[in-house]
Amino acid sequence: MAKRRYVAKGVPGGYRIWNTKSRRWWGDLYELCPDDLLAELNGGADPARITALTKRYRALKR
Repeated sequence: MAKRRYVAKGVPGGYRIWNTKSRRWWGDLYELCPDDLLAELNGGADPARITALTKRYRALKR
């Protein structure tokens, strides 16, 4: 199994996505674990799908 580039890490208040290659946070703080967003980032990385998933998880915060 290949090493994942993006992983979700629990932080106070929710989850953040950690980029293991550039060693910095990616995206926003999410209250729910963004499993399908992580799968897309580590898989096909379709920009339209990533944008849609990001918008969906942002909407869940409000």
